[in-house]
Amino acid sequence: MSDGWQRGEQDLERAAAELAGRLPPALAPLARLAFDYRWSWWPGGPEIFQAIDPRRWQLCGGNPVRLLEETPTATLARAAGDSALLARATAVVEAIAAERARPFAPGPVAADRPVAFLCAEYGIHGSLPIYAGGLGVLAGDLLKEASDRALPLVAVGLLYRQGSFHQRLDPSGWQHEYWIETDAERLPAARVTGSDGRPLRISVSLCGRRVAAQIWRLEIGRIPLFLLDSDVPENTRVDRWITSRLYVGDRETRLAQYALLGIGGIRALRALGIDPGVIHLNEGHAALAPLELAREQMAAGVDFATAWAEARRRTVFTTHTPVAAGNDSYEPELVLSVLGDFAAELSFAPEPFLALGRVHPEDPHEPFGITVLGLHASRAANGVSRRHGEVSRRMWAPLWPDRPLEEVPIGHVTNGVHVPSWMAPPMRELLDRYLGPEWPDRATEASTWDAVDAIPDAELWAVRQTLRREMVRWVQQRSVDDRLARGAVPRQYAEAAALGFSPETLTVGFARRIATYKRLYLLLREPERALPLLDGSTPLQLVIAGKAHPQDEEAKRLVQRLFPVAVARQVASRVAYLEDYDLAMAARLVAGCDVWVNLPRPPLEASGTSGMKAVLNGGLHLSVLDGWWEEACDGQNGWGIASDPLLEADLQDTRDASSLYSLLEREIVPAFYDRDAAGVPRAWVERIKRSLRSLGPRFHAGRMLEDYRDTIYPDR
Repeated sequence: MSDGWQRGEQDLERAAAELAGRLPPALAPLARLAFDYRWSWWPGGPEIFQAIDPRRWQLCGGNPVRLLEETPTATLARAAGDSALLARATAVVEAIAAERARPFAPGPVAADRPVAFLCAEYGIHGSLPIYAGGLGVLAGDLLKEASDRALPLVAVGLLYRQGSFHQRLDPSGWQHEYWIETDAERLPAARVTGSDGRPLRISVSLCGRRVAAQIWRLEIGRIPLFLLDSDVPENTRVDRWITSRLYVGDRETRLAQYALLGIGGIRALRALGIDPGVIHLNEGHAALAPLELAREQMAAGVDFATAWAEARRRTVFTTHTPVAAGNDSYEPELVLSVLGDFAAELSFAPEPFLALGRVHPEDPHEPFGITVLGLHASRAANGVSRRHGEVSRRMWAPLWPDRPLEEVPIGHVTNGVHVPSWMAPPMRELLDRYLGPEWPDRATEASTWDAVDAIPDAELWAVRQTLRREMVRWVQQRSVDDRLARGAVPRQYAEAAALGFSPETLTVGFARRIATYKRLYLLLREPERALPLLDGSTPLQLVIAGKAHPQDEEAKRLVQRLFPVAVARQVASRVAYLEDYDLAMAARLVAGCDVWVNLPRPPLEASGTSGMKAVLNGGLHLSVLDGWWEEACDGQNGWGIASDPLLEADLQDTRDASSLYSLLEREIVPAFYDRDAAGVPRAWVERIKRSLRSLGPRFHAGRMLEDYRDTIYPDR
């Protein structure tokens, strides 16, 4: 194994030792555990830290380092005297230490030439706010699964000091954004130092200046995550801002971020002593990385054609965006202003450099596209669902004008989700009893899930009841708080959800990034049909959450137009719009909702993963047949809406809304409330079982990682 794997480990050990020094001796082992995010998905791990000081755990956002630093001495002393807590903590600490010591698995990826996974965001845990949405959550799940399966992989990203934005809605429903500074010194991370004890630095020439970046190490189980940070004293204030906010609005700064991620990411790996066998670009943001590989070769005297071929041989690319307009591109003048020095390092004139990012290289006016560069620079490319692979081949066919559509070299690896992260403890405990305690190790085998049939209907239904009730209690509290915080709202409106939301009512969830194509508005498009569903004798209640991008004015208006309906007297007690959607909220909602809804305008959903998380918890999926659901729905494991993408948009919306309401009216609501003498909805539970059996093994991050390991990473 390369020594680069260990770079930064001693720095983490020192940070853990410093933290342990302020703890009672009995709690000292928790300091090292706090610096390994494996605790976050190990059964019982979160509960150990929460038990020390439940209120402070909440205030710290689930950050165990902050918890142990900020908890009063007397509270720590009480925890140190709790023998039951200490026994649980010892068991988890020892188990995770043994897991950390387990060797990497043999296979097509060697430990001395690991996969280097480069991504602009990572959704690991709510205490690490360097994610914005599905791309980051998917990346976090992949790292966790790589740890569980002992796949040799290192990850590289950026440490955003302000992360992504937070959301607040005013009384009119208009979204306002704000950012919160992250104190990197209090994250479960350590600044990597060199042999001289000083922080390790790399630099990249951007906008005519050398921009330095330090490197932080985090442990995602056995997988190291290295984050570059330009907030160092030797940089100008402008350059320190490069790693300020995720997807910063200023285009020059954003392009500088991507250059730091791609070029700087490779330089960081070199500084750490890591020589990856495969560079995995997760979306185009790091697409300059292969050019840095080529530059290294050219600096050693290799001609560009040979260096470029070698760089492409080592690079694979995953695209997540199903529309050309959604892929970042930049004006030639801006590219040369930010990256001109790097082009010169490649001995490139401006036009040949810009041509690498163009569909039509000869067109001097075409913008420089980072996805185009990623496709040009990789030996293998894939979409993130079967349908997205088809869409991507059509979308990018002009890059291969001499090939028929079916031979365009873009395949697909359908996304999957990390089961231990997203399955709520009551469901995990139920499956442990009937599938066996080691079932997660066999979760990609269809036969593992056959035992779901043996679960008594009443037990499965009892777990579903528990999960819904817990979520509804939380929604009641959160909704009141959100409504009061908006100000200028009637008291009865603020209290409506607390009084009207019921733990026994069919609960439907819609939570995701708010964008026009997601079509949130279809939920209440026909009030004359929506109101009887919300207020009938067998009602449903609706939980909505999601953020619009700060620059997406149209998406913000969609939310605002929803509010006059949502605040109506007969609706406010059955519809809750929860603010500031994040990982912690997502985990509650996918666990508790009975039905998870997704209404994208096809074919604009690349994959989507929130529905996969819901079905793992016994929720049922109701979605347009797009993204992952197009290949998953069999008519018995959920419900599908066959939307016609050739229709004019308004007519398509009308038909899809009608299909949505018809399914709710005729199938979903009746099935949920059709109970036997024991109070169990037998047909509903049978659909849950079919959903678990058919979807559990296929839309699991383990299967996704196996696909990458066996079909994408090997250089065939």
